[in-house]
Amino acid sequence: MYDMNHLKKLGTLSKNASEAMKAFQAFDSIALQEGVIPVKYKELMAVAVALTTQCPYCLEIHKKNAIKAGATQEELAEVTFVSAALRAGAAVVHGTHLMDE
Repeated sequence: MYDMNHLKKLGTLSKNASEAMKAFQAFDSIALQEGVIPVKYKELMAVAVALTTQCPYCLEIHKKNAIKAGATQEELAEVTFVSAALRAGAAVVHGTHLMDE
């Protein structure tokens, strides 16, 4: 199911919903461009989110972009564990909903 070749179908998706795709691409481009937060950090954040949402397409794209922006293997490794800690933490604090007082 998760084959990077499916990304070639973005053109078809765009053809069938061109205005929405243009708006998404503009938003995506603006959100990830250099700003107060450097591109490298934005791409590392994108990797962290992709790890928690478990999107293989986002992982591949943003890993490449992070490396291109100067991210190291060590930074990618730390991002992995920050993502894991937050995901695990969310499960723990949601566990409070299961507790009777």
